[in-house]
Amino acid sequence: MHERIPVSLVVNGRRHDLSIEPRETLADVLRERLRLTGVKVSCDAQVCGACTVLVDSLPVSGCTFLAADADARHVRTVEGLAVDGVLSALQQAFIDHAAFQCGFCTPGMLMTATALLEDQPDPTRDEVIHGLEGNLCRCTGYAPIVEAVLAAAAVGASEPQA
Repeated sequence: MHERIPVSLVVNGRRHDLSIEPRETLADVLRERLRLTGVKVSCDAQVCGACTVLVDSLPVSGCTFLAADADARHVRTVEGLAVDGVLSALQQAFIDHAAFQCGFCTPGMLMTATALLEDQPDPTRDEVIHGLEGNLCRCTGYAPIVEAVLAAAAVGASEPQA
């Protein structure tokens, strides 16, 4: 039998006490145990950004970040961006600017952009482009994504839309 360790994660504002194997990744725990399937796993090598979540407000690659390292920390996933069913300004901007096609990379893009906008509420186009460098998209060509992030910044990205 594999060794198990206790962890306590606060995910999207809700505490979860779990018993995990030390080698389990944060993405696996979020997807398989907590059923937060917005976290996507693609490359398993910290290259594509699809698995990006925020740990204590910093973007991390959930596919390589060990869940044990998230013990006693705050984790945010794409499921935590809407408030009471109201999309965040960033989520709405992605819709308004058609900043997705297949949608696979969208959760990671949204989480990376959330961290960017929380750190830099009024970024320049170049800062947005640089901030999203770790997230790959095969469908959109990036221009709509950059426009969506800039639009969200213009209306206050951390505010839910009414």
